[in-house]
Amino acid sequence: MHKVWAVVRREFVERIRSKWFWVMALLGPVFFGVVFLLPALLAGRAGIKRIVVVDGTTGPVGARITELLDQSEVFHAVRVPATAHVVDSLTTAVGAKRLDGFLLLTDAAVDSGTAEYRGSNVSAFGAIAALERTIGEVVDAVRLEHAGVDPQVVARARIRVHLVTQKIAGGRTTGESAAQSFSLAYFMAIILYTAILIYGINVMSSVLEEKTTRIVEVLVSSLRPFQLMLGKVLGVGAVSIFQFLIWGVSVRLLLAQRGRFISTGDLNEARQVFDLPHVSTATAALFITYFVGGFLLYSAMFAAVGAMSSTEQEARQAQQPVTWLLVLSFVSMFAMLNDPGSPFAVTLSLIPFSAPIAMPVRWAAGTLPTSEVALSLVVLALAIVGVTWVAARIYRVGMLMTGKRPSVRELVRWVRTS
Repeated sequence: MHKVWAVVRREFVERIRSKWFWVMALLGPVFFGVVFLLPALLAGRAGIKRIVVVDGTTGPVGARITELLDQSEVFHAVRVPATAHVVDSLTTAVGAKRLDGFLLLTDAAVDSGTAEYRGSNVSAFGAIAALERTIGEVVDAVRLEHAGVDPQVVARARIRVHLVTQKIAGGRTTGESAAQSFSLAYFMAIILYTAILIYGINVMSSVLEEKTTRIVEVLVSSLRPFQLMLGKVLGVGAVSIFQFLIWGVSVRLLLAQRGRFISTGDLNEARQVFDLPHVSTATAALFITYFVGGFLLYSAMFAAVGAMSSTEQEARQAQQPVTWLLVLSFVSMFAMLNDPGSPFAVTLSLIPFSAPIAMPVRWAAGTLPTSEVALSLVVLALAIVGVTWVAARIYRVGMLMTGKRPSVRELVRWVRTS
């Protein structure tokens, strides 16, 4: 066992000495914050759009729309009557950047709900949504007036209901909202997918490097191939756990100081997309357990891929089936979020190759019986033992083999005879 420990220590020390490890460890939480929060923050920072309302209506619709747009925080609007050459003039002004766009209104806005906006940027979804909302409010009010209905009475009757959601787990209300459940499941899936894939490929690259540089011929003279593979997997796994600890402490510190970097208004706007989740002790334990299980399972497969390959190009091609197992698990996350108790979700959480992502997602999105989690862990543990046994036999033969990548028939022969 001391030989395995020597390999673990070597893998651990070599990786944490790398400057890139510390860059990723310290900047990882910042990176995830930028990925998830920055788009929401930037979406609300668009400048005021200068637009002209070309009013071709016969009633007060154009004037009302212009007034509401100009009072909003999104637009500075001016109304002009529809004339023969006004569209050409405004088009030239938009092209010269003197104007952001113009809105064409006719009586069709009331009759059939049709209006047209032309501008230099029609992909600003927030501005376009505000434009549609304003036009819709005015048109609805005018239609109600034509029907003899007081629009204010209708507006009071159509006040939106604010539905408060709280999750129940373990027979009690946890206080966790729907947004928090979604955010927690989404973050866990992203981190698990990324970490398992990155560290699994690190194991494969380490195996391939020692094989192509012939270092393995020296190593196998003092320890068995299985000991070498086990040491590599455990060493890289220890590095990943250490990095997770750094990420956890960093995230805690960043959340405690977020008020210094993000204003309350921007933070509330970002929470409309992702609400900061609450991570309980049980959730953290489940996350770590399935990460370790998924890492051991996939690292064994990646180690086998590295052992059977002779070049980096061969390894990239051979790793694709293993990578696709993870990709399919991640893509299925959205179906599991919609219905964590569906037969599809339950099946994925019991299949060992998808369980490391499926079960944490289902745990965060719903309430799971302890027996189901235990069964999933037992199946995952058995799969780790079986896959590691097969991978060790491929590793034992493949580490000393060079040349053409073996076929499936040759791999089966390696497993049977080694």
